[in-house]
Amino acid sequence: MSDAIKHECGIALIRLRKDYQYYINKYNTPLYGLNKLYLMMEKQVNRGQDGAGVANIKIDVPPGHRYISRYRSVEQNAVPDIFGKIYKKFRKALKDNKDKAKDAHWIQENVAFSGEVFLGHLRYGTHGQNEIENCHPMLRQSNWRSRNLVMAGNFNMTNVEELFDKLVSLGQHPKEKVDTVTVMEKIGHFLDEENQRQFEYFKSEYHNPELSDVIQDNIDLQRVLQRSCRDFDGGYAMCGMTGYGAAFVARDPAGIRPAFYYADDEVVVVASEKQAIKTSFNCNYDDIKEVQPGHALIINKNGDYSEKQFIDPIERKSCSFERIYFSRASDPDIYAERKQLGRLVIPQVLQEVNFDLKNTVFSYIPNTAETAFLGMIEGLEDYLAKERKKAIMEGVLFEKDLEDLLTFRPRVEKLISKDVKLRTFITNDADRNDMVAHVYDTTFEVIKKGVDNVVLIDDSIVRGTTLERSIVRLLDKLGPKKIVIVSSAPQIRYPDCYGIDMSRMKEFVAFRAAYQLLIERNMDDVLEDTLGRCLTAIELGTAHKENFVKAIYEPFTTEEISDKIAELVKPKDLKAELAIVYQTVDSLNKACPNDTGDWYFTGNYPTPGGNKVVNTAFVNFMKGVEMRAY
Repeated sequence: MSDAIKHECGIALIRLRKDYQYYINKYNTPLYGLNKLYLMMEKQVNRGQDGAGVANIKIDVPPGHRYISRYRSVEQNAVPDIFGKIYKKFRKALKDNKDKAKDAHWIQENVAFSGEVFLGHLRYGTHGQNEIENCHPMLRQSNWRSRNLVMAGNFNMTNVEELFDKLVSLGQHPKEKVDTVTVMEKIGHFLDEENQRQFEYFKSEYHNPELSDVIQDNIDLQRVLQRSCRDFDGGYAMCGMTGYGAAFVARDPAGIRPAFYYADDEVVVVASEKQAIKTSFNCNYDDIKEVQPGHALIINKNGDYSEKQFIDPIERKSCSFERIYFSRASDPDIYAERKQLGRLVIPQVLQEVNFDLKNTVFSYIPNTAETAFLGMIEGLEDYLAKERKKAIMEGVLFEKDLEDLLTFRPRVEKLISKDVKLRTFITNDADRNDMVAHVYDTTFEVIKKGVDNVVLIDDSIVRGTTLERSIVRLLDKLGPKKIVIVSSAPQIRYPDCYGIDMSRMKEFVAFRAAYQLLIERNMDDVLEDTLGRCLTAIELGTAHKENFVKAIYEPFTTEEISDKIAELVKPKDLKAELAIVYQTVDSLNKACPNDTGDWYFTGNYPTPGGNKVVNTAFVNFMKGVEMRAY
């Protein structure tokens, strides 16, 4: 999207199900698992460019040998940076031991990252500084192998304060009050208790060191997750590896965050996106399964796997932004859905250009909107086909009119392209705004000045700042009569608290538009009444029960808010007429029927914590508090 937001981390897990020697013999390399993990992470690098991390577990290596390895990086190209260091370790170890290059036993005892379980993570930080300590996987260490826990995830919790207090009540002393730490420590606590439970059960029958092996063979990870996740409120796809080699991927009860898996006789793999698995393992899309909401894919030490429920599922509300923007469109289902999103805005677009297709040019920005653009053009073709049929049925009197009708095609041009990436080291607001205005290139001399309309489709419009400072100004330089900006997503009205960096009310141009309309129409009482209801609910501890901020939008139609947005983002010196067209929520749900998580558009949050977050965010806005609401 033209208004860049941070979002959705990426996960990748691989479990080699056969003996390590098998892969060396079959694929003629000790790097089979690493190579596949690298490919899976590269195919999901769109999900996280703030940092990355990789961890590996070796199963059943003798005492005295390291069995957990981890690298993390916040370099600009974090994934190549990490794997470059790992591959260097292999080259260095085998340089003077070439005769050991196919000896699995020797490699596992002498080279890091030569285990059977791999976990990769790509980070888009929704909060916190971009430091290596904030990168997953996180490691909870112990001298007992079965108590070690390595975790990475794509998640945000709305109730971090409560989870932190729970840890304190259990007697822990957490080092930070962030969801990453609280989640890992909570699961780690109950993993410790499960270890103790098994110890108490078997201690009369076995003695150390045999007892340690018996404990890890009987640990019930489903029970661990049932006990640790029951008070989580948020969206999550959490991956964990234990020191003894078992692993799990747990998905939230509403299915907000995505998780997919594939298994054959050689591997079990998990990723945030289907296409990463498809590309890496050349499997059929039909063989890639979805981890069901409220379930965990649990992979035992011996490589057996099963999907087990650990919490009661609730109404499925998978994130619709995955379909609109986040996930790659190379997934055939997502590709079809994005094209449908483009088709479904055609009626509104035709009205905005007064059905004057001869004098209308269609384009898109950014590149991620290309698929919706293709759908929009197909929708225009469908419309023209119906118009041709209608004209022929009614009778066309002149041959030239018939020829024009049959040969006309929508006018399509690449009007704007991104030239450079704006670097975050530019911190001065004035300099940054000046740079934003120059990160796009424009194609000149394809618009009939004062005659043509320009229709440009975007994935979504969040803040509207890029439209105002750059895109609309650039289009105006082409001399069109009218500029129509189309969003393939509906109006973003409410904060997200499940993994996307959209947490402050003032950041949403739709909210600013509704706020301005209330002020202009002397409806300030709506603002004050909503503030009072939010404050009372927060004080009484009932803010999680209802989203009071919906009242801000209720007096207005979607079209009224869209018109006000156009006013807000319109530069004062703009010569062309400007209109903003948004996808409707009904059309969104029609295009993406299986992923109906639309709380940022409708305010219908899938968990109670979402209501608390939006009410708090509104209070923060009204009081001028610059902080996240969760």
